[in-house]
Amino acid sequence: MNQAPPASTRRRRRGGFWLITVATLLTIAATLSLGRWQLSRAAQKIAIQADIDAQKSLPPIDQKAFLALEHPADSMHRSVRLRGLWLEPHTVYLDNRQMHGLQGFYVLTPFALEGSNQTVMIQRGWIQRNFTDRTALQPVVTPAGLVDVVAVISPPPGHLLELGKAEPAAPPQAAASESASAPAAGAAGSAAPSTKAGAGSSAIRQNLDLGTFRTETGLPLLTDVSLQQTDPASEGLQRDWPAPALGVETHYGYAFQWFGISALVAILYVWFQFIAPIRRARAERRG
Repeated sequence: MNQAPPASTRRRRRGGFWLITVATLLTIAATLSLGRWQLSRAAQKIAIQADIDAQKSLPPIDQKAFLALEHPADSMHRSVRLRGLWLEPHTVYLDNRQMHGLQGFYVLTPFALEGSNQTVMIQRGWIQRNFTDRTALQPVVTPAGLVDVVAVISPPPGHLLELGKAEPAAPPQAAASESASAPAAGAAGSAAPSTKAGAGSSAIRQNLDLGTFRTETGLPLLTDVSLQQTDPASEGLQRDWPAPALGVETHYGYAFQWFGISALVAILYVWFQFIAPIRRARAERRG
């Protein structure tokens, strides 16, 4: 006949039971909270995407309205229609940018707005990289004279991790004091572009800080935004810009993991605190 365990043993078991119960409840509460937080972050990203889509659906801002914007960054992703001059000597090629899964360059050229002393940096498009000679850039046509451009207000160019040093300095191609209203120096032909950016620095870069570039060139450049040209592919450039990566799916994945941990902890608790002891007691009685 099985004897009942001593009172001290029963107290220890009860104490252990409640300790494990409290720890389990705290763990489940924490993981459920983290899962809900991930869902809330996903909802925020979805709202941001909806706002982006709403901005893109609005009619383009004309040049007068764009120049009147006190904070252009508040109108991010809004379409604009501008007229001005390309400042081709200051063209920059951002390396290691992808389009359609291929490596290449984003081509950026300052754009002097007609009737003002303001200049904006326009991400004009993408060219594929020459894998045998990094400095052999594909031809890009830069029209001379006044041109019309349709673009979207965007953040400054994204930064990539820089593992090496900047390109060595090259002889100056254009004076840093060039006025933003001066005619573009680039020819309208399709000759291969120069690898100089003016002001004594290389046009091929890993990253571009607009504030530093403004100081480097002396251009009256907006530094809080850039523009992404959305005209059809032309001038040797592709413009299938990737959509902003908001990471909504990542948040859903993390939420699933946290909820899964909550469920696992609950299952283990029920098994080891209730089912296993009952099975063990039945086995002891049969024995």
